[in-house]
Amino acid sequence: MAKQKLNTFGRVRALEGWKAVAFGAALLERMLPNYTLFCDLTESGDASALRNCLNLVWETLKSPKSKFNIAVQLEKVEVATPDTSEFDNYGVYPAIDAAIGLAGLLNLMAGDDPQGAVVISKLSQGSVEAYLLATEEADDESVKVHPLMEFEVEVQNELLDYVEQAKYPAKAADEMKALALEAGISNIGLEL
Repeated sequence: MAKQKLNTFGRVRALEGWKAVAFGAALLERMLPNYTLFCDLTESGDASALRNCLNLVWETLKSPKSKFNIAVQLEKVEVATPDTSEFDNYGVYPAIDAAIGLAGLLNLMAGDDPQGAVVISKLSQGSVEAYLLATEEADDESVKVHPLMEFEVEVQNELLDYVEQAKYPAKAADEMKALALEAGISNIGLEL
């Protein structure tokens, strides 16, 4: 399993340009529901700001002439990122992962972090690992073979299989978003 995980990150590292952005956006579609649930349960955060930001990313992929102010969106994401010191429930951690992932995607688009897609890939798998360690009698070894972690790696590889072959950003954006949402669960298994 560890070899496949390394292989996944190596494949993500090789993505460039719109393909890296599309991959990151697809993973965030699976992470954002964790943030939204956190906002609903704590009556804090700004789920609509993060959703709107991710929608802008998809729109840019579908129609490259559409642009948005990345710095403004990054500021909104930073403001909406929860602080662990203010919350005592577990949900703050996957919410933070989603917000940090979205910031990573924006930094990738701005050219400030060419490895932004790798950051998101690792955050998504890390969210699953942390969730399993917090909610189940799991250790580092059993997490690797847990069905939820295996599914996370499988989804990432499926998205990679698609985007590596994709030729057109607009078509890829629609397909990758659909692939990411196909199972109807977030990366940590919440129903969408």
